[in-house]
Parts: sequence; C-alpha cells; structure tokens
Amino acid sequence: MSSLFPAEKVVFSVPNAEIEYHPHFFDEEQSNVFFTQLLSEVPWQQDDITVFGMTHPQPRLTALFGNEGKPYSYSNIVMHPHKWNPLMLYIKNEIEQISNVSFTTVLLNLYRDGKDSNGWHADNEKELGTNPTIASVSFGAERVFHLQHNFIKEEKIKLTLENGSLLLMKGETQHFWKHQIPKTTKPIGPRINLTFRIIR
Repeated sequence: MSSLFPAEKVVFSVPNAEIEYHPHFFDEEQSNVFFTQLLSEVPWQQDDITVFGMTHPQPRLTALFGNEGKPYSYSNIVMHPHKWNPLMLYIKNEIEQISNVSFTTVLLNLYRDGKDSNGWHADNEKELGTNPTIASVSFGAERVFHLQHNFIKEEKIKLTLENGSLLLMKGETQHFWKHQIPKTTKPIGPRINLTFRIIR
C-alpha cells in the first residue's frame, strides 16, 4: 500500500495550473525495491533527438508501456508501447486511486547521472487531448524540477522530487506552463521517473 498522508500533500496556488505534490506517496523501502526492479527489468532505449536542426542522442534512457498498442510521439520520436507488467500495473492502480484518472500509458525516463536531463517542454502533444492530467512518480536519486509560466515570467516553481514522490499536473497546466529537469554538476545517482498519461 502507498504511504500517503493528507497532511503531506502540497498544493501550489499559481495561475493557469493545478499542481499538487505528494512527497512520500510510496515509502522509502518500497520505493527502493521498485527502483531496483525497474532498473533491471525495463527494456530501456536511447533514441536520437533533433533540436534546432542538430541530431544527437537523447540525454536519458526511455521506455513506453501502455494499452491498445497506441504509439506516442514527441520531438520527432515515435515510441511503441510494451505490455503492462505486474509492477507497472500496481503503481498505476495506486496513482489512479488518488488522481481519479484511468491512465492508458506510462512514459519512463532513466536519468543515469547528473549529465542526463530533460529540457524545457510541455506535455501538450495532440494525442493527450485538452487539459491532460500527468502523474509523475520518482524513484532513486532526488532531482530538481523547474516549472515556468509561458507568459508570466515571475511565476515559477522549483521543486526537489524525492524518492517515492508523486507530482500531479492537471487542468490547464500543460497549455500555460513548461517544465524541465536540468543537468547538474553535483555527483548524483540514477533516478527513474514514470509519467502516466492518457493517449486519446
């Protein structure tokens, strides 16, 4: 069972967004077990990404799991889903109970060290529909997560995503905000992030 305590939920009061953070959604022991299992069992891949006309290896490893075989496209990358496994279904079910959303797909990211990153972007691909709910759960090393409003530059959030934490982004968030996981020069271990979503 997830170790969620209502008092530990943080709701951010910012314009054009519904963002809430659950720092200890899964407890430390459970999170460490999940991390080890995901690291060894997920069929990780590294795709090439093209930015400003330059193609280079994506600075992290990824995998996609989901129903119905529907692909997911972003940054000129087309990913085809693997079938759900028992661990992924367990995590999915726990998150669905608090989010009241039935997710179809999860995109996994493996940040091997501080050199791996995810640049500024929004999860606003057409397959996700209008006002998508994105549920992001983290296992392993802590990483800093930045959010920035697209039009109100002083509206920004800096958050440390902890082992076992859950971040929910709902409502208009993906239309008005962008987010990133920046590189860091600090010595840091690997982190696995699962971002659950609905492919329309």
